[in-house]
Amino acid sequence: MGRPVRIEYAGALYHITSRGNERKKIFFDVGDRIRLLNLLREYHDRYEIQIHSYVLMDNHYHLILETPMGNLLKVMHGINGGYTGYFNRKYKRVGHLFQGRYRAILVEKESYLLPLSRYVHLNPVRAGLVRRPEGYRWSSYRAYIGREREEDWVEYAWVLSQFAETRKKAGCKYKAYVEEGLKEESENPLKSVYGQVVLGGGDFIQRIKGVLKGRLLSAEIIERKRLIEHPCIEHILRVVRKRFGIREEDLFDKGGRANTPRKVALHLAQRYTGLSNKEIGERFGGIEASAVSKASARVKEEMASDKKLSKLVTDLDSSFKA
Repeated sequence: MGRPVRIEYAGALYHITSRGNERKKIFFDVGDRIRLLNLLREYHDRYEIQIHSYVLMDNHYHLILETPMGNLLKVMHGINGGYTGYFNRKYKRVGHLFQGRYRAILVEKESYLLPLSRYVHLNPVRAGLVRRPEGYRWSSYRAYIGREREEDWVEYAWVLSQFAETRKKAGCKYKAYVEEGLKEESENPLKSVYGQVVLGGGDFIQRIKGVLKGRLLSAEIIERKRLIEHPCIEHILRVVRKRFGIREEDLFDKGGRANTPRKVALHLAQRYTGLSNKEIGERFGGIEASAVSKASARVKEEMASDKKLSKLVTDLDSSFKA
């Protein structure tokens, strides 16, 4: 599997998952868990990170981590490297402890911090370790609901402020919110992740594409095309209509192979928008993904023998290339 890109900027919020190599345990006793918590405290103090929620499972851990200084790589290298060194010394082993690189999903705070906090705190319940999240010691949940003292390195305030102004009332309402997830089998918010690494609404995704504009994304990143800022499909349709001098309804008239503007628009949409064939097909009146692919291939074939069409498409290409 290709590596997800790391996106860093001041104030970025991430959902972090770090798993043991071959899914093996990374914690064997209480001392191991305390060591990682101490590292989180140390890096909170050193690099001003804000840890909104955490849970330590047996073979992995989750963090919701905010970086006011835009220094995710440095922070995670220190935390995982420091813990690996401790673990290897203690258990007289060598080599990697964690499975490749940690996974870091960039999160839109206003829309997803609450559901992600619930998701993180319900991990032990989903794993069958406890019946209720407050029964699990190694997470930030018990302090959220007032069952134990707060840690000075955990940022409780933002989440709780969404529920009430007073600490006690907010804790009670947050507890009720988390327990709704037990009753309703709440949907995993990570199902909505875009391009492997971004969780947020359309405006947020576009903003992140702007952050990435001009950066060379590694070929290892499987969904890198989705992370590049693309011309929207509506812009492509407008340009094609203007070039051919047609109305919008003409562009969506299937018209078989004779509808050259339609074929060209499908070809350009597939090439430049970053949308899937299914998404493009939906915009063209619900045609099959395979029809989008065939129309684009047909344009390429016809360009080889039709110089006029080839010049037209090449001219249009220049309108969309970055």
